[in-house]
Amino acid sequence: MYVPAAFAETDVSRLHPFIEQHSFATLVSNQGEEPFASHLPLLLQREVGQNGCLLGHFARANPQAETPDNQRVLAIFHGPHAYISPTWYASQNTVPTWNYQAVHVYGRYSRITDDAELKAVIAETVQFYEASQPESWSIETPEAEFTEGLLKGIVGFRIEIERIEGKFKLSQNHPEERRKKVIDALKKQSSEDAWAIAALMEADLPA
Repeated sequence: MYVPAAFAETDVSRLHPFIEQHSFATLVSNQGEEPFASHLPLLLQREVGQNGCLLGHFARANPQAETPDNQRVLAIFHGPHAYISPTWYASQNTVPTWNYQAVHVYGRYSRITDDAELKAVIAETVQFYEASQPESWSIETPEAEFTEGLLKGIVGFRIEIERIEGKFKLSQNHPEERRKKVIDALKKQSSEDAWAIAALMEADLPA
């Protein structure tokens, strides 16, 4: 990913929470001579290995489930994004752009072959996403026999993280006065993404 210095985010204490908040990712690998992508939730384990690891699973019928062990893969985590009109700057010699946040994670893929370990990964994933529900669902339900059968239709995997790359493009290359005008304009848009970018830009202003 092209990351100009003004937009680079390298602080893991900010990157890890971003990954957890925007955990529905795009996973890219090589299938033969072509890149292949799947869209799926990836669970971050911060303390595993040197840089953490990601856990996930494919439908067994997904061709990406045949990814060989140790292949280097890319997981892309997408945050909010918004169009920025040059008219908002009230300045000459400005052009349209797009503000956004994204994090790229590079790592080594390995398939989970142990049935008990696969079940533990699914249980942990369910627990993570059910935590916000008023009545949490568990894999250990009265229908456990049914869910056990479904586990045969999936392939679990882990990605040992080698590098995390963050790009938080929030108009940091513009003067503060101009950034405030963009924030005001974004707050007037009808898009939730625009409001989210406005809040992030506001939080990023000099104290």
